[in-house]
Order: sequence, then structure tokens, then C-alpha cells
Amino acid sequence: MRIIPIILLLLLTISCQKENKPETLSKYFTYKENTNIESAGVKMIPIKTPIGNFKVWTKRFGNNPKIKILLLHGGPAMTHEYMECFETFFQREGFEFYEYDQLGSYYSDQPKDSSLWTTERFVNEVEQVRKAIGADSSNFYVLGNSWGGILAMEYALKHQKNLKGLIVSNMVASAPEYGKYADEVLAKQMNPEVLAEIRTLEAKKDFNNPRYMELLIPNFYKKYLCRLEEWPDGLNRASKHINGEIYTLMQGPSEFGISGRLAKWDIKNRLNEIKIPTLMIGAKYDTMDPKAMEQQSKLVKKGRYLYCPNGSHLAMWDDQKIFMSGVIEFIHDVNNNKI
Repeated sequence: MRIIPIILLLLLTISCQKENKPETLSKYFTYKENTNIESAGVKMIPIKTPIGNFKVWTKRFGNNPKIKILLLHGGPAMTHEYMECFETFFQREGFEFYEYDQLGSYYSDQPKDSSLWTTERFVNEVEQVRKAIGADSSNFYVLGNSWGGILAMEYALKHQKNLKGLIVSNMVASAPEYGKYADEVLAKQMNPEVLAEIRTLEAKKDFNNPRYMELLIPNFYKKYLCRLEEWPDGLNRASKHINGEIYTLMQGPSEFGISGRLAKWDIKNRLNEIKIPTLMIGAKYDTMDPKAMEQQSKLVKKGRYLYCPNGSHLAMWDDQKIFMSGVIEFIHDVNNNKI
């Protein structure tokens, strides 16, 4: 006689779980908008700059008041597209996160005034985006890769009071160190004849010569940028959509070293000012020295280091399991006050 009530209880429990799941999903994918039109989370956010007002492209995933993550792409002036791999992993965790094209990038407004392309102005832009998505120190995480890592560190130095956690993916805190590593370590691993031809083209500033990328892609990019035999569709799209004017102005003509406005950028001696939990990510085949990334994790107050033994500059793709597991663990640990 006692078996029947137990079975009924189990059936009721299963029924409740089935009823609650659609409600949870519905909340996760429902965003309060000022319009009756659903836009799949896409929103053009107004941005004020010294020369006028513009709009930047963002796309929201999820609804989680405890965890809001803003993804900062590299370049400068690449696009969010190569960071689309986060969609699968972060949605599984129930994180709220935002893909975002910085001003000047393909899906955002692209003003021509070169005075806009400074780290200080980009930091101000990120702060405006933060306010627009309703994030604050109780839930706001910034994850920046490459140039996005520079932007993330600079943002933390100025606005860490608004941050819960910081993730710097594959970016050292010193551009001169980046250049030195490219010249003294990575260049020496190249075929001497290939390197000599690359240096000749660079000396002539013949960067538009198709031969320049013909040499760099197989001999540098495929080894240190993304090691996958077939590059992901998102990375290919981002590469096609890069704003070359901004990229060259700030970074230089390629990923093989740095020579633009960022060439002297260096905040390594200020890392001790960053007090919030911070994850530094390095990779064995990165364009950045993984040992420098590990050192950076010790220079911030609450640092953690994630090493990707099979990864390159885009370890989110070519060492994906280790990369994503480490990032997700860090976010959960910060959210649970374990770091």
C-alpha cells in the first residue's frame, strides 16, 4: 500500500520538473526591449565620442542577473565573429553574455576621423556599453582577446570598481615585449629564406603586395594565430570584415610584431593596481610569450593562470576544451566568492 504514494510522489516531481524547464528557458531567452519587435538580442547601442554620436553593434545571449559577460574582440577592428565559439559553451552554463563590435568594426558605425582610434577613447566606449547593458560590480565580467585584452586591462585600470571579474586572453601587458618575443623567438623558428623575404617586403613597406600575406599565412599565422588545419567559419568572416585602416594605424601591417600607435603601449608596472579577480590565459604556440602571461597572473592581486598546451593566439579554437573549461571554472569560482 505504501508503494502507490511513493510512485505518485515521483510522478508529481517529474511532472513539475517538466513544467519548470520551459519556463526557465523562456526567461533565459526573453529580453525586455523598448519595442514590440523581437530582434534576437541584437541592439545598436548609442555611443558619445568627442567628435559626435555613433552606434555600436551588440548581441545579447541569455538572462542572468548574476553573470553578465562582455566579449572584447581583437584587431583592433576585427569583429565579434571569431568569438562566436563562446555561444555554445556560455549558453550551456546559463551565462548572460554579449558579442560586440567596437566602433569602426564591420557591424558598427565606421567613422573616418583617426582621432577616435586611441585606447582611452575605446575604454570610454566600453564603459558606455556597460551602462547600456545594465551591468555593475555585482555581475560584470570582461573577456578580452588580443587587442581586446589590452582594452580589458586598460578598462580595469580605470573602471575596476564596476567589474566583478577580468579575463585577459592571449595578450601581454607590454607591446615592446610582444615585439621582442616576435623578433627574438618566433622569427628564429622560421625558415631563414622566408624570413628574409618577409623582412625585405617590410623594409620597402610593401605591405599591400599579395606576396606578404602569402608568406605570413602558412609560415606565421597557421603556426601562431590559429593552428586548426581548416580555419573556423567565424574567423574567416572576421578576417574578411576587418577594418584595415584602423588595424594598420594601431597595430601595424600584420600580427608579426607591432608597429602602430600601440607599439610603445606598456602597463606592466601597473598590473598591481588591478585588485579584482583576474584570469590570464597563455598558450604554447601563442604570438605572446606564455611565461609572460603566467608572470602577469602573479602581478595582479587576485590572479589565476590558464595554460593551453596545444593552443595558439586563438586558443579558444585550437585548444578549446582546456580554454573553455578554465574560463568557465574561473567565472563560477568568482561568482561563488572562491577567488
